[in-house]
Amino acid sequence: MRIPFTKMHGLGNDFIMLDAREQDLPDLTAATVAALADRHTGIGCDQLIVLEPSNRADFRMRIYNSDGGEVEACGNASRAAALLHGRAAAVETGGGIINICPSESGARVDMGQPRFEWDAIPIDYAMDTLHLPVSWEGLTDPSAVNVGNPHVIFFVEDLAAIDLARLGPLIETDPLFPQRVNVNVAQVSGGAINLRVWERGAGLTRACGTGACATAVAALRRGLVQSPVKVTLPGGTLTIEWSEGQSIIMEGPATESYRGTFEWSDYA
Repeated sequence: MRIPFTKMHGLGNDFIMLDAREQDLPDLTAATVAALADRHTGIGCDQLIVLEPSNRADFRMRIYNSDGGEVEACGNASRAAALLHGRAAAVETGGGIINICPSESGARVDMGQPRFEWDAIPIDYAMDTLHLPVSWEGLTDPSAVNVGNPHVIFFVEDLAAIDLARLGPLIETDPLFPQRVNVNVAQVSGGAINLRVWERGAGLTRACGTGACATAVAALRRGLVQSPVKVTLPGGTLTIEWSEGQSIIMEGPATESYRGTFEWSDYA
């Protein structure tokens, strides 16, 4: 069975997009996702995205990391879905309903309201999520935010000095975070944010839209920046708007790279 796909990316965070809204797909296993995501023997991607029918929204977006695990939210993939869909839509995700719309700069996404309760992150036990009383080596005083998926954010003076490739997996899998966590390290300069992200289940990434949202929200709560704020990742820059009690608005580019087909049985 040959399956059509669209390869897309948001600031270099790349996706295999499968549209199952009108064509049913065979059962998708973690092994199949990992095989398709492999950059040497598969198509290659950071995440595999499946668009499906929904009885709660215009369509449903399911998100799988390159290790085969399903996750709740992906900001960059939301912009890619907006570009692929071509018009405004309400989208059901594992993290809730979001609203997407193509824009002149790519796409604008209403990511919904962030959550700060310790058990909504989730964290293993109660603590102040604006200033977590925990540290990992030189990384101290983080904030935690759930933006459909869990994030921990560290603000540092020298972003280049942090060995995120080593510390990221240690923090991601710490028992403090029962569902694991996305790890963000940020440097604030001139009212803007430079950010690097260790993504849960995917590792170091060129861009993470939910990470940019979570980091901007944490910085705004701490009074470090003003809304809207530019968040620059290795792959490029996103604009994030947020105020207390409101939804997070993310705007930035998305790009279609190419289209093709593959034989499902080659990866099943």
